[in-house]
Amino acid sequence: MRYPRLCRLREVGRSRAGRPLLMLTVGHGTRNVLVVAGPHANEAAIGGATVLRLAAQMAEIRERGADDGSTWHFLLCIDPDGAVLNEPWLSGPYTLRGHYEHFFRPCAAEQPEWLPHDDAAPLCPALPETRALLGVLDGLRPVLQCSLHGIDVGGSFVQLTSDVPGVPERIGKSAAELDIPLESGSSDAFQWPSPGPGVYVMPPGDDLAAGDGAHSTWAHAQRYDGVTAIVEVPMWACDRSADTTPHPDPDHALRAAGAALRRDLPTVARVLDRIDPRLIGADSPMLRTVRELVGIGPQLSAEWDPAVRPPDAAPLPPMTTARVTSIQVYAQRIPLRAAAMLRRIADVPAVTRLVDQWCAAYESAYRPRWVPVEDQVEQQARSVLAVYEELCT
Repeated sequence: MRYPRLCRLREVGRSRAGRPLLMLTVGHGTRNVLVVAGPHANEAAIGGATVLRLAAQMAEIRERGADDGSTWHFLLCIDPDGAVLNEPWLSGPYTLRGHYEHFFRPCAAEQPEWLPHDDAAPLCPALPETRALLGVLDGLRPVLQCSLHGIDVGGSFVQLTSDVPGVPERIGKSAAELDIPLESGSSDAFQWPSPGPGVYVMPPGDDLAAGDGAHSTWAHAQRYDGVTAIVEVPMWACDRSADTTPHPDPDHALRAAGAALRRDLPTVARVLDRIDPRLIGADSPMLRTVRELVGIGPQLSAEWDPAVRPPDAAPLPPMTTARVTSIQVYAQRIPLRAAAMLRRIADVPAVTRLVDQWCAAYESAYRPRWVPVEDQVEQQARSVLAVYEELCT
């Protein structure tokens, strides 16, 4: 270890498969900051690189004698079991088809940041990774928790559990310098207030717009007056994600996206039903995710598709090109994920054709451009520092 006086590495738990959950701590101050890498298995690689970059930066600052009284804690990967299933992607090629060749993301119940919705046992999650993360949060009571995420196609954005003035300007400046668009209408935060492009603030937990965020470890830090920042950076940039001009025909575009989602997920389901069970094998994390995804098309589109939205639903926000694009990307991404994981389970021609066709359609629709790894890491790291410095200094 380069900085033994400043850095400590310890195990805070074990994964479901027995892999160690490691936390690297830098500094000896009383103000704690927690940065969590790898909460989604398909996003672990960039987050892992970011925490190592930030840890080195914090150690170097303290080695020079500059110390603001903070201690930084880095969970190096909160879902190592899932990360292992994505490892083949890291050798390339760095194309959308190459990405989905080795894609894995667990179903919602097996993602460490989500808490059970069972009101009878809200603080007794089954996952050992979740229990370890909650234990770290309860022990540290951090002023700031940063969760490092990424998307395949889109722009960079930050979701906050409380407004932190100054952050939109900081992340906007960084994104412009790195030629990464800001996600200015994220479908992940469709009804959330936005104090500036690329920044969204989670509504209170009892607000329906808060969605799953209210049942997550993001909200857990609020009991200690801590703020959580969810930092998203794209692997491939889509410039339309930053276009805040009004969309020319949002009603048609949203109906088409919803219809495609409800068409393509059942297509995967039908292919799954026709595959010889002997080729699929026993239940597996990938199969559980495929089965979850193929059944939730109508539910996923109910928030924004005029064809299926409840008549008493809240009005849609102004439908800019960025907002519509984010929804369109989402509607193509979800069936592609299901097909890609099914192909890894059973590499039969029908599934391979779907993955090939949908990857080609994805690229044709959005003309995504690869964001160099060093720029993805830089934007994530700068976003974390922007939130910390605007919150604490």
